[in-house]
Parts: sequence; structure tokens; C-alpha cells
Amino acid sequence: MAKVAFIGLGVMGYPMARHLKAKGGHEVTVYNRTRAKADKWVSENGGQAAATPREAAQGQDFVICCVGNDDDLRHVTLGENGAFHGMAKGAVFVDHTTASAEIARELDAAAKTGGFGFVDAPVSGGQAGAENGVLTVMCGGDAGAYGRAEPVIAAYARMCKLLGPAGSGQLTKMVNQICIAGCVQGLSEAIHFGKKAGLDIEAVVAVISKGAAQSWQMENRYKAMNEGKFDFGFAVDWMRKDLGICMAEAKRSGAHLPVTALVDQFYAQVQTMGGKRWDTSSLIALLER
Repeated sequence: MAKVAFIGLGVMGYPMARHLKAKGGHEVTVYNRTRAKADKWVSENGGQAAATPREAAQGQDFVICCVGNDDDLRHVTLGENGAFHGMAKGAVFVDHTTASAEIARELDAAAKTGGFGFVDAPVSGGQAGAENGVLTVMCGGDAGAYGRAEPVIAAYARMCKLLGPAGSGQLTKMVNQICIAGCVQGLSEAIHFGKKAGLDIEAVVAVISKGAAQSWQMENRYKAMNEGKFDFGFAVDWMRKDLGICMAEAKRSGAHLPVTALVDQFYAQVQTMGGKRWDTSSLIALLER
């Protein structure tokens, strides 16, 4: 058992923190920008709530974070009451935010100066993966810090791997999102084409899902796409944030992402249709307007 603080109780962080307490058996302190949500978590799970990230971090073995973007992350780590000002020597900070590789390297350098470890550890698996404790965690950082953090992360992960130095976890998450963007667009076009051709999509997917076309998106999203139901899952707004990070990194590295850039434009059109909070499978809605 370890002393763990969790910062950020959104749709991902709330159940992840719960797994740390219930499955991991850790002593958990939580912080959330909206205090009522932290108090609700404590009422359901035990532990305690802190008034600031700094207070949450004090005396902890591990501090885990899952917030919105680079700016949010800087605020809860390096801000006036940020967690980095309360970290103990030898502790480890684990960041599950999907953010830039640049800020991961910045925070890693700050952690080294402060005498504690840092692991950038974005996740894949969505809200369902967080609730069921089966997330995929992509990590960057020093082997020592990762080795200490991995058993704690295991409370909500089915796959966790160190992929290189600080920033490598974020870069791997970018690869993940690039793959998803192309896959969802291809699946959207395929289902749209099949419907226009008069095919029974259920029957078609039952066949092609057993062959080379099979994917997680096909298995888990084809029904929603076929029925036009998108009020769940990983929101278009979040995907556009992630794809923006991918394209900014590609510009820095000289990588070419023509399909990703095109799909990002399609998601922008979904937003104008009122689909900001729709699941990413809503790309098919553009084809069926």
C-alpha cells in the first residue's frame, strides 16, 4: 500500500482514483477544481480531499494527475499552489493527461530539479476503460521512476509500458490518435457505402469483422454508426484537441499527416453540426446529412 494523491476527477480520473482505493488498497487523497466533486468522491470511496494540488501532494509517495490540456497541467503542477511545490524528495509524479511532448519534457526537468520522479503516461481506452480498470498506459520517463509507479498504475491498467525518455508516452499517444482518426473515417465511409448499396450492415460486419478489416472501432462502434447514435464515448472536442497536438508535433518533426489533417477538418464540421460532445464515431454523420 502507498500514499497516493489523485488530481483531476473528470470522467477518466474519477474511476481511476476509485480503483487505486478499492483495487490497489492505497491511501488516497483527491483534489478537483470543483471541490464538491472531490467531496462526493470521498463520500463514496473514503480517503480525503485536499484544498489545493500542493496540499494534495504533501507527504505522498505518488501524485497522479489527469486534467484537460497543457495549460491545466502547468497550473496544477507549477502554479502558485501547484503539486510540484508540495512533492516530497523521492516521490513520483505520474501524468495521465493527453498533452504535448514538450510539456512532458518541461515537467520532467522541473521534477529532476526538485528531486522527485516524473512519468508522462497518457492512456487509451476511454471512459469505459477507466471505469472497468482496463486502460492502456503509454509511458515516458526514467526507468527508476517508471518501475516504482508501474505497480500503482496497475490498479486501472491492463497494459502499461515504458517507451523511452520523457515525452515518449505523449508521442505514443499521438501515434494512437492518428491511427484512430484514419480508422474511424474509413469505417464511416464503408458503412455509408454499404447502406447506400442496400446491404444489411449487421450481416456485412459479421462477415468482414472476421477478416483483415477487423478493428476495435468496428467491433465497438459499428452499431452506433449504423444507427446514428453518438451521445456517449470520447467526445469530438477532445479528439480535435488531441489531433491538434499531433499536427503541432508533426510540424516540429517534419512528419507529414495528410489524412489526419483531413479528418481533423471533418471533425470541425461535426462540431458545427452541434456534435462537439458526440462520440468520435460521429464522422459518419457528415456523410449522411
